[in-house]
Amino acid sequence: MTREQALKLLHDNMKNINLRRHCYAVEAVMEALYSRLEGSGSSFAKASADLWRIAGLLHDADYELTKDNEPKKNHTKLVLEWLKKLDAEMDIYDAIAAHAWGYVNFAPMPKTKMQWALFTCDELTGLIVAVALVKPDKKLSSVTVDSVMKKWNSTSFAAGVDRKQIKECEPRLGIPLEEFVGIALSAMQAIHEDLGL
Repeated sequence: MTREQALKLLHDNMKNINLRRHCYAVEAVMEALYSRLEGSGSSFAKASADLWRIAGLLHDADYELTKDNEPKKNHTKLVLEWLKKLDAEMDIYDAIAAHAWGYVNFAPMPKTKMQWALFTCDELTGLIVAVALVKPDKKLSSVTVDSVMKKWNSTSFAAGVDRKQIKECEPRLGIPLEEFVGIALSAMQAIHEDLGL
């Protein structure tokens, strides 16, 4: 699957610009995490950086269509069906399936580094956006690792963000939390125009 195919699939099924921006953010962070893990000498099943990016881009592709379903356990079912029809690579399929672990009852626990990367960075992008939005200029350029970490223990701030999920970066990826935040923040700052921040 190419990025062009993935982008078309996303845009055909997701009209909300803020939901699209979340997918762009996760795509950028997944690419940065691939580079970090590849460069660390870490042994992991190395799908290409393109596959990591596409998994990030499409992980919530059906969210707009399933978010109001009851029970709310249908998220990822549609996108997985679409990926099967398009004969997408299994690495993409498996990562997207596992990113919903703990959210939908059919989602498997993440196993590979790619799957854990998607699972852990998904929530982090939301926290970083929340920190940017309370800055006077509402810009990612004003966000620092320190400013994110200052909000980390304030459970009333961005209360919907699952910090425990993010913190799995340490045991599952071998990346300390503050470094993980820095990787994600830098990746998002690099595409700030696409994110409207």
